Amino acid sequence: MTPPTITLMMLAGGLVGLGLALLAIWLTPAQPDLVDAVKRLSDAPTRGPDGSARTVSGKERLGAWAMRTLPIGLWVRTPTRELALLRIPLAQFYGDKLIYAALGFVIPIGLATFLSLLGLALPFPIPVLACLALAVVMFFLPNYNAVDDAKKARIEFNRALGAYVDLVALERTNGSGVRQAMETAASIGDSWVFTRLAEELNRSRWSGLPPWDALHTLATELGLPDLDDFADIMRLSGEEGTATYTTLRARSAAMRTAMLNDELTEANAIGERMSIPGSLLGVIFMAILLTPSLLRMIPG
Repeated sequence: MTPPTITLMMLAGGLVGLGLALLAIWLTPAQPDLVDAVKRLSDAPTRGPDGSARTVSGKERLGAWAMRTLPIGLWVRTPTRELALLRIPLAQFYGDKLIYAALGFVIPIGLATFLSLLGLALPFPIPVLACLALAVVMFFLPNYNAVDDAKKARIEFNRALGAYVDLVALERTNGSGVRQAMETAASIGDSWVFTRLAEELNRSRWSGLPPWDALHTLATELGLPDLDDFADIMRLSGEEGTATYTTLRARSAAMRTAMLNDELTEANAIGERMSIPGSLLGVIFMAILLTPSLLRMIPG
């Protein structure tokens, strides 16, 4: 068989296998899971990052099937904290990984087919290795996206947390109790950060937990050390009755100073990177000026 025929056969086989897999997933009856059913009744899995209601997508169904069928070691590492911060369900994350891997496997086959139609047939091992390599790379692409998005979300959370700390301090000076000050301050803002804090505080009220314990658990779950420090301050105020206005204002000022220093560091790094193209242009310009003189010095 010629290479174009082999490539077409690979493409046809991959498409047929993908179709059969999707058909099997669609026709296979779902196995009820008690833990999954209880989670579906809670607020977190049915809400997006901004707290709005959402519906279960096809990616989640694919990911749920993969979680039941495929071995756990296949996923290598799952960014649990990042997914919890972004409120991305685990099933949706696994579905994204499988879809990205399938695209990475199909793209080289399509390119090889296109090149074979143009008369540029590639040796058989090259498309196979390209399919495997690109599938592996794109399989881990959702991990990178989750870590990068979570990094940006943590920066946004810390910025909103600084304003929240100031609001709590103002509520405390007005004579509000610890829980009342925290809940009132959380109800003022309309961003996803304030919504998340309000949800945790409301959940702690109904469960009977102190609000600082709820925020401490949230900080540990999402990897937010500034929120953990704020929870410790409110715990001292609630359990020992210490004054918190000065401490909270000092904490918010320290948070803003730290964020400003991080932004200045990032700006300096960007400025240094911007100087590289200018230096390269200078080198190219000097090379253009010196090249004619050097060519005259070379004997013909």
